Order: sequence, then structure tokens, then C-alpha cells
Amino acid sequence: MFRRLLIANRGEIVCRIARTARRLGVTTLAVYSEADAGARHVRVADEAYLLGPAPAAESYLNIAKILELARRAGADAVHPGYGFLSENAEFAQACVDAGLIFIGPPASAIRAMGSKSASKAAMAAVGVPVAPGYHGADQAPQRLAAEAQRVGFPLIIKASAGGGGKGMQVVNSLSEVGAAVDSAQRLARAAFGDDKLLLERYFAQARHVEVQIFADSHGGIVSLFDRDCSVQRRHQKIIEEAPAPGLREEVRLRMAQAAIQAAGAVGYVGAGTVEFLVDEAQQFYFMEMNTRLQVEHPVTELITGIDLVEWQLRIASGAPLPKAQSDIARRGSAMEVRLYAEDPIRGYLPSTGRIVHLRWPEAVAGLRLDVGVDAGDEVSTFYDPMLGKIIAGGESRGEAVDRLRRALDDIEIVGVTTNRALLSSVLADEVFRGGGVATNFLEVRRERLSFGEPAAGEIDAVLAAVWLASRETGADALWADSRGWRLGSPPRSAWTFAKLCVAIELAAADRYVARAAGHEYRLRLIARGGQYMDVELDDQVQRLRVVEVQHELHLFRGGRHAVLLLNRTEDALQGSSAMEQGSLLTPLPGTIVAAHVSPGQRVARGAPLVTVEAMKMEHTLTAPYDGIVTRVAFGVMERVAAGAILVELAPVGQEEP
Repeated sequence: MFRRLLIANRGEIVCRIARTARRLGVTTLAVYSEADAGARHVRVADEAYLLGPAPAAESYLNIAKILELARRAGADAVHPGYGFLSENAEFAQACVDAGLIFIGPPASAIRAMGSKSASKAAMAAVGVPVAPGYHGADQAPQRLAAEAQRVGFPLIIKASAGGGGKGMQVVNSLSEVGAAVDSAQRLARAAFGDDKLLLERYFAQARHVEVQIFADSHGGIVSLFDRDCSVQRRHQKIIEEAPAPGLREEVRLRMAQAAIQAAGAVGYVGAGTVEFLVDEAQQFYFMEMNTRLQVEHPVTELITGIDLVEWQLRIASGAPLPKAQSDIARRGSAMEVRLYAEDPIRGYLPSTGRIVHLRWPEAVAGLRLDVGVDAGDEVSTFYDPMLGKIIAGGESRGEAVDRLRRALDDIEIVGVTTNRALLSSVLADEVFRGGGVATNFLEVRRERLSFGEPAAGEIDAVLAAVWLASRETGADALWADSRGWRLGSPPRSAWTFAKLCVAIELAAADRYVARAAGHEYRLRLIARGGQYMDVELDDQVQRLRVVEVQHELHLFRGGRHAVLLLNRTEDALQGSSAMEQGSLLTPLPGTIVAAHVSPGQRVARGAPLVTVEAMKMEHTLTAPYDGIVTRVAFGVMERVAAGAILVELAPVGQEEP
């Protein structure tokens, strides 16, 4: 086993790899960009080295700089993690040429599977089923349009290189192909440095099922069973589980055999995942092979009891597979959710900012946390917005789901918006609990899911007012609040949350009467300490934590996160909205990658105006009403700050003469 391991990545995967390496006595070396100087993975590693500026091209994708740091730090081996350079054949070969052990397959295998087009052709040649599509080298727009017509609609346009859903576009008619190709090529160039595309028939009701394989340098290949990753947003996984629910056993066996066959065909070594599309009849089609450790590898670890990172390190050191296929067994079920800093209500728009409050659930038996951030960390625009993964296991799928949902209820985060409520509502959904998963699950079940945290209600306001009234320890807290009174005036006993006023009266030593919107509530304070409060209301104990950030109160209770605006008047809101009328703003920093309109142009409601790239995703701003474009504030490839006016649009009939 090597002694010093450089992990060429960032975030939670660095923390995960370091955990196993440390257990094996290996010194871990982290790298970081200027934006990540205070990141958790820097704090977790034994040593850390600066790569360069925040943009990935100047830091985590800078092969020469990574190799220079590996030499300087005395590294014996390099682990690429996932994303960034993990499936870059040139990087793998450069590590070997520099005398380093690359924790992954040989460059030849990465090249063979790195192009979706070439890999599909190779798999078809050895008898592995592939979906109908176009995987050719001719990328002329006319050829792509003609092939789209031949394949039929709906179809999906994908980047031939890389993965993670980046660059994927679903199109339903020939008229959509041109714009979708342009967008897919831009994203593919930015993410992988290669804008080659492929076209495939899109199966709306399909499932995404994958097989984890491991191979050693002595000819051994084994399967570590399957995973289902069907629940996705924007073609990126958010919930994964093992084993895949509802698959016929003979289908599982054939998929595993196909995956082993695929790995053997390219001389594979190390951890790899072969992904399949499974239709309603459980016919499966090869999609791609990920030549790296997957984000969702923990669910496989939970059902097999095998540390996949340890296997990676041992096999890279030349050891044979630790177990034969006959010795690998699965037990129970495991499920993982990815917590993202994003707003599902606003089209999964990434959320940036400083995390001012964060509490992860307690890691108990059957629950695992692979996280990449702590309170005080900054979520920037430069990288993927995943904050961490919560993984639960159980003897049954239902037990794993229940344990995972309870863990989600315990998460508290302030500073960025997350997809926590959406994940929780999926786990509670009756169709999901019955195993009814598909890649279009979120669209089909949309009306029954919660895409955001619930709005604060009257009870939330009452509890928050009591918390404010009792913020000082002791029975006379209402009168001891120095912010609530001044000399010669009666104590302040009312708080306004947006438009709702809550009046508080101290009825006895630990009893309060609250009045709001014509209703009266009687409460008894049971316990109070810092942000915590236990209070009895209607013969039931309400346990809550309140986090105060400027004029906002974030109230956490019973798996809910309600936000109350304290003393924010209607006039202030009206002033803000009046200032922005007719101006379309960007909600986060990014780069303009396409301008679809010009000043003087008439547009219909819903027409695309400009496209902004931020956090590895494209977001197209559309016209909220019929109008005339009076101003386009930025040009293509210009950087824009959060809140910047991008386009000014006058309603038809109100444009300037």
C-alpha cells in the first residue's frame, strides 16, 4: 500500500476517501482553489495545497498544476474522486507517466468507455443491447436534425463525453432540435472540453438501473449488485437505492452478466458502474459506463458490507479482488438522498451564500452521513451545489425509507435554500413507497409533492412571538427583554411578522396568552435554552428551535422549516417591487452564454430572452408577458452579478416612442 495519497477533488468525496485512507494508515493530501480555502475537505485532510483561482479550469481541471503539487507533496498515488478529471484519460495517463499510481482504470479503458458513442458501438458489437439512436462522428447541424427525424420523438440529446446529466436536452419536435443542440454543445464544451453529441430515443416511463462492478489486474471481475437511480431532476439523480425495487431476478442476473461482459471487453481495472435504461417490460439497454467511483456508492456499501474505497486502494496497489463472486452477498435495503443548495420551486435554481446555521441528523445505527460542508462554509457559484448525502439502511426497503425520512426531518440549515422538503415528500409518496419509480417520477407526481418548505402559519407566528418574549432565561423573561421596552414606557408585548401582529401577555410565571388575527392561544413554557424552546399548546408539547438572522426568524419544528419576517412592512415590499417593475433580474451570479433578443424586438410571453450559465447549469430567462425589448444589458460571455438587470421589457402599448 502506498503512503501518501493526493485526492484531486473537492467537497464530500474528499472527506469520504480520506476517512478510509486514514483507517488504512495512508496520509491524505487535499487540494483546493482560492474559493475553497476554508472548505471542510481542506480541514479534514492531513495536508492541503493551493491549486489556483476559483474557476475549475484554473484549479480542479488543471492537470499540470495537480501533478506539480503531487510531486511537491511527495504523493505516491492520486485518487480523482468523481467529476472533474475522474474520467479524463489524459489525466490518468499523465499520472502514470509521472510515476504515480492512478486510483482508477487504465487510460485505455477510460478512452474506450469515455465516449458514449464509441462505447455504445463497442457494446453492440459484443451483444449488449443498446437503445436506438445516432452515435456518429458527423456533428453538422443538418446531419443531427436529419438523424433526430430518423430516430423519432421524443428523443434525448446528450454530451458524448462525461456524465452527470450535464448537457442533456429532451426534445419533442424537430423545431426544438436546433436550440437544444446549441445549448447541449455549450454545456458539453464547458464541462468536458468536448462538444460532440449523441441522440437517443427517449423513454418517458423508463427506469435508470446500474450495476456496480469491480475488476483487478489479474483478470478477476465481480458484480456488487444493482442500484436504482430513477428519481432525477434535470437528468441528475437525487435519490438512489440498492437493490433496485421490483426487478425480476432473471433480469438482475442478465444485467450483472452484461455489466461484467462490458468491463471485460475493455480490459477494465478498478471500480466501475454500467448504467442501463429499463423499459416497462424490463427490457434493458446499455447507456454508458462510468469509469470511476459513483456518488451513490454508499448504498452498495450498506447492503454488501464492503468498503468500496478500500477495494479501490488495494486493487490499485496490485492486490487481487478481496472476495470471489460466490462470497459476495447482499442483505437488506439501502437508500441515499442528495441534499442540494437549490430551489426546486424556481426550476432548481442553485442557491449560494454563507451557511449561517447547520445541524445534520445524528449518525445512529443504520444511518450514514457523507457531507461536505459545515456551518460557516460558503456555497459559491463555481461548483456543483451538492451539500452532502444522507444514507439509510434497513432489513426492508420500507425501513430504510422511514429511517431516511426521519433523518431529513432533523436537518436544519439557514443561509441557502435546499431541496430537503422535496426529498422528504418523495419518501412519503405512496407510489414511491410502493416501488413505482421512473425517470419522469417528479413530473408525474408533481401535484402530490412539496417542492419547497411550507409557508409560515399563524401557529408558527405565535410560537415565534413566545420565543422572542422568553428569550432571557427566567420567569420574568417578557419584562427582561431589553429590546422590548424603554424607560418611562410600558414593556413591548407585540411582534409583527409581515402583516400578522401577535400580542403577548404574561399571565403567570410560565404562562402566556397570545392573540393573533382574532384568535386567542394559551401557552405554558416548559423549557427554554438559547435557540431551543419547549412549550405546551392545546395540551401538546411543541419542540422548536429558532434561528434569528437579521429580520428573519427561522423556526424548526416537527420536520418543518418556517421563515417569519419580523417587522417587515408592506411599504418596504412595495418599494422593492416598484423599483424592479419592467426589469428582469438574475437571481445569482453567472455568465451570459446566449442572447436570444435585441432591443426593439417584440416578444411573446414565454419567449427566451437570455441564457445564463451558473454552477454548471444553464438557466434561460423568459418573457413574463407580451412586450417590446427596450434594453439588453449584457453581451455574450460577460459575467453578471446577482440581482443585475439583464433585460428591460415594456408591455405592449407601453413601450417608449
